Amino acid sequence: MTPPANASVAIAAYSARVLAVDHVIIVVEDLEAAARRCYERWGLASVVGGRHRGHGTGNRLVPLGSSYLELMAVVDRSEALSSPLGSWVERRLGEAGESPAALCLRTDDIDDVARRIGREPVAMSRTRPDGGTIEWRLVALDAALNEGLPFFIQWAVDGADHPGRALAHHRCAAVGIDWVELGGDPDQMLAWLGQHDLPLRHVEGTPGPHRVAVAVDDGDPIIIG
Repeated sequence: MTPPANASVAIAAYSARVLAVDHVIIVVEDLEAAARRCYERWGLASVVGGRHRGHGTGNRLVPLGSSYLELMAVVDRSEALSSPLGSWVERRLGEAGESPAALCLRTDDIDDVARRIGREPVAMSRTRPDGGTIEWRLVALDAALNEGLPFFIQWAVDGADHPGRALAHHRCAAVGIDWVELGGDPDQMLAWLGQHDLPLRHVEGTPGPHRVAVAVDDGDPIIIG
């Protein structure tokens, strides 16, 4: 893909930053029911995530090592109505049903990302089942919700505490995210991300993730979407 002429400076400035697939959000109606289906259909186990404060949403996580799938649902509708994130989950479910809905990329310098794309980092947290709090900073969640572009995260946790490292007893040897299919304008995507070696595949259709492939150590990838 050839980047737009006005994207060259931004790409050059960003190419040195580390980017990796962190997680893919899959919106679901009910967390427990979705977790059962994931295990029965694909052998993918999940763990309780927690609540997103002020957003009316909660999650379950499918740990895959350095990455994970995030099953996200509205768990408090009145709270969700006043939150862009909670409202988006409800709207997305109504439009496309349970499906991959947003891609999050991990960076080692969220402030650099923010400067490059002209957005401010947002601090977020959730309460874990053990009562502890896990914290992170996001950039461009609004772009994911409204435009289908990837958003960015930097975790405020040690690597061993990354959600993808949680203990889950999969029936298969799931080892990570193999690739993600994204719709939308490929030139816009290249300008947004800069030069990268992310496992992303462009497909025709609406912006945002269409399918995600979970890599399996001893077999073919599991395709979700």
